[in-house]
Amino acid sequence: MSLRPQKIIQLCIAAIAVLSVINCVSTKVDSGKKLIWSDEFNGKGLPDSLKWNYDTGGNGFGNEEAQFYTKSRLENARMENGNLIIEARKENWEKNKYTSARLLTKGKFSFQYGTVEVRAKLPKGKGTWPAIWMMSENMKKWPDDGELDIMEHVGFNQGFIHASVHTKKYNHIQGNQKTDTLIVKDVSERFHVYKADWTPEKIDVYIDDKKFFTYENREKTKEAWPFDQPYFIILNLAVGGLWGGKEGIDDGIFPQKYYIDYVRVYQNR
Repeated sequence: MSLRPQKIIQLCIAAIAVLSVINCVSTKVDSGKKLIWSDEFNGKGLPDSLKWNYDTGGNGFGNEEAQFYTKSRLENARMENGNLIIEARKENWEKNKYTSARLLTKGKFSFQYGTVEVRAKLPKGKGTWPAIWMMSENMKKWPDDGELDIMEHVGFNQGFIHASVHTKKYNHIQGNQKTDTLIVKDVSERFHVYKADWTPEKIDVYIDDKKFFTYENREKTKEAWPFDQPYFIILNLAVGGLWGGKEGIDDGIFPQKYYIDYVRVYQNR
């Protein structure tokens, strides 16, 4: 069946309108909660220095990671087309063979209880290890002061999204961390919203509003629940490491980009 030019134009306009609505829905601010902090990454160049600090170095960060985290380097962290891009590159930097970036709000923004939403598209390939996570602003000792992993993805296990908490009583060193996984097949092709709801009673983690992990404050002890203090946000893309490099690093995949559309924090009401 052939279509007249006018009909074709009408169909195209309708399609554009539908796509616009979908995009608005996927990026809208949650009107049911009070937004207290956000970064929409709508600028150009380096990330906003009023909102983000950097962890730097190539010492493995406790996980035998292979990358060197750089600071204020566009090749590894930049705003572009409405996204933050964290890019892992195959290049020599001091004693390391890869570069990347690790951004954190420590010293600039922390909060106690609330909802965190991060809309992101993940890198792909063996050796990649992107994460969205949180740690105590007043960290004295890990894991005693806790860690909340909202999203971790290791490239050798494509599409398996992990959420975990680490405490003095429950942590991966002891092999008893509290954790769960959700399979999302297109994490490297499409943006998804990774969310954590944190209250004094529990932590719930979601992907696109589908809850897949809950950790409850049942024991009422600091050893099991250190999540009663301000935490800051971390975004990073590691290369290799004890977990991320468990099945090796595929040098043919680089550079790899980790796209973050926004980070939003809401206050519980």
